[in-house]
Amino acid sequence: MSARKWSVTLAAIIAVGAGVYAVKPSWIETVTTPLGRLWSPQNAAAQQKGPPPRVIPVEVVTAELRDVPVRLEALGTVTPIASVAIKARLETVITEVHFRDGAMVNAGDLLFTLDSRQIEAEIKRVEAVISSAEAQQEQAERDVKRYLELVQKNATTQVTLNNAQTQVNIASALAASNRATLDNLRVQLSWTRIRAPISGRISAANVKVGNFVRPADTTPLATINQIMPVYVTFGLPQRQLPELRKALAAETATVEARAPGETRVADGQVTMIENTVDAATGMAIVRATMDNKDEVLWPGTLVNTQVILRNEKAVLVPSPAVQVSQNGPYVFVVENGVAKIRPVTVERTVDMQSVISKGLEGGETVVLDGQLQLVEGARVAPRSKGKAGA
Repeated sequence: MSARKWSVTLAAIIAVGAGVYAVKPSWIETVTTPLGRLWSPQNAAAQQKGPPPRVIPVEVVTAELRDVPVRLEALGTVTPIASVAIKARLETVITEVHFRDGAMVNAGDLLFTLDSRQIEAEIKRVEAVISSAEAQQEQAERDVKRYLELVQKNATTQVTLNNAQTQVNIASALAASNRATLDNLRVQLSWTRIRAPISGRISAANVKVGNFVRPADTTPLATINQIMPVYVTFGLPQRQLPELRKALAAETATVEARAPGETRVADGQVTMIENTVDAATGMAIVRATMDNKDEVLWPGTLVNTQVILRNEKAVLVPSPAVQVSQNGPYVFVVENGVAKIRPVTVERTVDMQSVISKGLEGGETVVLDGQLQLVEGARVAPRSKGKAGA
């Protein structure tokens, strides 16, 4: 075939292709290039402009400006305000136990009854001696009266009168001595009925009915611990003492204590700071008084304590929103759909919320989740989670 015929044929093919494109351009979109890519004028224009910017979905919160407690945390110990070990004051036998082990008792409640028969018998003997001494005194006083009349009549000597007066004094002293003995015996008799000196929760009885007890025993009969109120004692570093002392003087130093495994919180007030700081540890002992009306705290328990010094205005964001780089902590702030890095200063953490002292003013939209995909200037699709701390 000659070159002229090839030229005519090629021109005809081009003309047919142009006509087909003009009549049905969608055919062109299905044409595949030798490299296997779809070609069309629209794709070609898109390739020249580049891919659209990626929009990253993130979860955001609003930084909140509100009152935040300034507080200190420490590990404390619950100690009873009063603890009394019940002991016998006589050598005798227990005849009755009047309480249930571990029960609450009130001051004056009868706890133990001891064998009192020997003391009661001694009381009766002394009462008889007193009666005899009083009778002798009465007789001696009659003698003195009679001898006084005789002396006035010179019917007897002065010595006889004096001897009668001496007998009165002897009988009076004997009666007084035995009255004192009787009072002592009655006091000892009261010791045979042991009563609670304070209100509180009593321990298990270490001795039961029939046991012989005596004052020299080292083990108490039982122990009563005052439960309401109680002390919580804990240590704080000496650098925190100035703020604590100011709060104590202003009576704003409140305490919250929670025992492990306990959902309830006990409230109280700081009432004492020890007058010295331990030179070895640099810690100061602080004591708080807790009402403990619900018996949330148990003597001897270790508790987590929070001392609330005061409340102050501060900006809060959830702690997961704060990221850390070589230049320090920062957050991503969303403005007009764009994430921007904002350096911040974290003063402290309160209940999983970071207190921001610099970098935020409150009201900013801060990225809470999705920061790993973000860079400065990235476009985001925010999904709100509310306010910080909500």
